[in-house]
Amino acid sequence: MKKRSLKIIKEFKEFALRGNVIDLAVGVIIGGTLNRIIASFVSDIIMPITGLLIGNIDLSERTLTLRNTGDKLLELRYGAFLGQIIDFLLMALVIFFMVKFINRLSNLRKKDDETPSERKCPFCDLKISQKACRCPHCTSHLCQESESDSEEEGKDVNSL
Repeated sequence: MKKRSLKIIKEFKEFALRGNVIDLAVGVIIGGTLNRIIASFVSDIIMPITGLLIGNIDLSERTLTLRNTGDKLLELRYGAFLGQIIDFLLMALVIFFMVKFINRLSNLRKKDDETPSERKCPFCDLKISQKACRCPHCTSHLCQESESDSEEEGKDVNSL
């Protein structure tokens, strides 16, 4: 029994300390914090402006009363629902722009770090090595040096 519990603890430590799990935990924490920031942005800035534009109406207090029987009141709080939809859309928009910005930064870094190892043959349009002087597909001459060498060889043959 003791060996089994030690094995489970060891497996859990390996699982918890893997890079993917730690990255996921950091992402969840940052996402939760970002959610609070966006929720505050929506409720404290966007919703008052929206209310002002549509006649100083607070959407979160908008309700539809379906039944009022004595002390029981059945309300649909559609204003709060609309607020949640706006909150979600703004959250998705902010995350979209953040991911787009991060991808653009990583693409800039990749372009600076990498030099292309391949190019396209101008004659057959197939990929070839950057260093190739002759296309292995269509056998076209690609380097100026090899073209000038072949021209000189042709002159030597004609002069004989």
